[in-house]
Amino acid sequence: MKKVLALLLAVLMIFALAACGEKPAEPAPPADAPTDAADNGAAAPADSDPLAELVEAAKAEGELVVYGSCEEEYLAAACENFQKLYGIKVTYQRLSTGEVQAKIEEEKGNPSADVWFGGTTDPYNVCAMEGLLEPYQAVNASHLLGQQYKDKDGYWYGIYKGILGIMVNKDELERLNLEAPKDWEDLLKSEYKGLVWMSNYNTAGTAKLVINTMIQKYGHDEGIKYLTDLDKNIEVYTKSGSGPSKNVGTGECIIGIGFLHDGIAQIVDNGYENIQLIIPSSGTSFEVGATAIFKGCAHPNAAKLWIEYALSPDCVELGAKNGSYQFLVIDNAEQPSQAKEFGLDPENVMDYDFEDAKQNIKTYIEEVMKALGGGDERFKTE
Repeated sequence: MKKVLALLLAVLMIFALAACGEKPAEPAPPADAPTDAADNGAAAPADSDPLAELVEAAKAEGELVVYGSCEEEYLAAACENFQKLYGIKVTYQRLSTGEVQAKIEEEKGNPSADVWFGGTTDPYNVCAMEGLLEPYQAVNASHLLGQQYKDKDGYWYGIYKGILGIMVNKDELERLNLEAPKDWEDLLKSEYKGLVWMSNYNTAGTAKLVINTMIQKYGHDEGIKYLTDLDKNIEVYTKSGSGPSKNVGTGECIIGIGFLHDGIAQIVDNGYENIQLIIPSSGTSFEVGATAIFKGCAHPNAAKLWIEYALSPDCVELGAKNGSYQFLVIDNAEQPSQAKEFGLDPENVMDYDFEDAKQNIKTYIEEVMKALGGGDERFKTE
């Protein structure tokens, strides 16, 4: 009997221990109950905004100052739309890329603006090398069409792409009984003496791209020789890269070197159907129009938000609505139909060495200016 009682007692103890080890079942939360993604690793809600905190921080700063090297109409539209979207006061000024570079270099880390918008990347690269730009890893950079459209360290991001080429006034060439040039070498012909306009190497990013293009195309010494030979035919060096295009339709400039989208603007918006656009037959280069943050800027969060905005359709699609017909370099924006209508192929360009341009453009400018005698009145910046 004692053995039976002992056995029963042992069995009861086993059941009691098992019951103590069990956890009561927890009721399932209701289907609409909120979850804490940070605590349990669950995915954030589908409609959450990764830029929400940045937007609030930018709004708290309340201001943004922009230096723009794109065309004035596009700059104004982009800045006004940013102000409308975020309620942040925007002040802006249009300057050539060379002027922005000189201004920021003079200010030495205490910039009078927060961001730079538009203009080719060669001056941006110089400023990055000098420690005057602030790197930023942009969320919207995921929409860029390729790695070539951003600086590898995040110092600048591309917003558009423009093809370097030749623009001519067809009426004036016919009056002079001259054929239009077909390639870069044609521009050296004596018959074009005094007919060619280009931008100033000291002030325009477009002209810096011309230097890099010729050096990469012909080699260092031959590239500089080409530019000194070309100089014999150049009548005017304009401060801004778009300067030649603005004077081709009127006939003041008969042959202009610059970005072909600037020529499109003159044809489409100003009705100058006497302008012919020429992609040089032996190949040409392209610009990447960029945006960047100035190191030490007064409104860093608003500046970061500007970069995100500049990499969105809200910003870049304003270009074609305001006379800027460059190809866009983000995958969620609509390309301007005008560029396609004129047969400009954004892929029909040479393999441009951005790293060589970044490392050497300051030296190349000095060498070219020395070869041209640098003190020429045409190169003065004031």
